[in-house]
Amino acid sequence: MGRFGGSLRLMRPVNCFMMGVAVIVGAALASPGSLGQSWQPLFYGFVTGFTLTAASMTINDYYDRDIDAINEPKRPIPSGQIRPKEALALAVVLTVVGSIAAHLTNVFSLATAIIAYLVFVTYTTVGKRSGLPGNFLVSACVAIPFIYGSIAIVDEISLNVLFFASMAFLSNTGREVTKGIVDLQGDRTRNVKTLAVRFGERSAAFGAASFYVFAVLLSPIPCFLKLVSVWFIPFVLVTDVGLLASSVLLVKNYSRGSARKIKNMVLVWFLFGLLAFIAGALG
Repeated sequence: MGRFGGSLRLMRPVNCFMMGVAVIVGAALASPGSLGQSWQPLFYGFVTGFTLTAASMTINDYYDRDIDAINEPKRPIPSGQIRPKEALALAVVLTVVGSIAAHLTNVFSLATAIIAYLVFVTYTTVGKRSGLPGNFLVSACVAIPFIYGSIAIVDEISLNVLFFASMAFLSNTGREVTKGIVDLQGDRTRNVKTLAVRFGERSAAFGAASFYVFAVLLSPIPCFLKLVSVWFIPFVLVTDVGLLASSVLLVKNYSRGSARKIKNMVLVWFLFGLLAFIAGALG
């Protein structure tokens, strides 16, 4: 694939696209009519979410290159497809592009983007080896794009966006804990203090399941507060059932292979959660 293909793999375009869409979703939740009227902040918001996520993913792989040599030796840097200095240069370019796009939106968006970027850099350079606190930092980065979208379009954080961001935070924390089971061998050699390393796979599985359940418990509140339409319900039911089923499967079988499958499944449930809030806002 060459360096171009390696650069794309570093960026993780699917994750970047999801973060860009998350910004638009946050804007749509805050102001449903914005999708057809305010295209510029939506465009700049998507670019900001996409490029800063890509920069974060690239920086992550740069700092993780030794661990990935054990856990994921086929990734671009440990495999030799991309040199470490090239990865850093790519991250700088992506950061500049994302910052310019945020500045073109408004000053509050730029401030939010800077905070999100600093949170991720803190995680990568300091927090990653802290275990659960590091998981919280990653989840904050997942939740912030929705908040960013709300700020970009209405200059404040709307209540329904806050609920969805909270659900995203909790479910992603569960996914990060699950990921710790998958990466147990490499994390142990590098003294990364995940729940799986500190307390074992079984305790980590119960911890991950707890966060999934907490996310599910939040899901009825937007309906009770009448923040969403009835179209929210069928999609969020898929999310809730999926997260609960994933929790049961993980607690029953917390092997590396099972945890890897569940980690990937949770992304699907997260997508249905996105659809739930979109349908609830536009329906």
